Amino acid sequence: MKYNKLIRDKIPEIMEGKWVKFSSHIANNEEYWLKLKEKLQEEVAEVLEDDSVLIEELADTLEVIYAICDFKWISREDLENLRKEKQEKRWGFRDKIILDETD
Repeated sequence: MKYNKLIRDKIPEIMEGKWVKFSSHIANNEEYWLKLKEKLQEEVAEVLEDDSVLIEELADTLEVIYAICDFKWISREDLENLRKEKQEKRWGFRDKIILDETD
């Protein structure tokens, strides 16, 4: 079976322990950035499709976001500070407000 997708760092070790034959390679920066974006789309799609595993998929999505931060030299602290700054200016989504239309 062909995959061509980004996997977690310990997956090769786990597959070796189960005697699974596989091939893999280390991505260059260009491929890694592309695969991180694909992985983010994959994880967000999984969040949207199955509420029964919501917390697991949110955790996976957050892991991809953290990997993007590391790759793009964005500190988690800077990310959280910006999130808080935006929340202070515009608040969050807790009030469940839906914009219907504008003129």
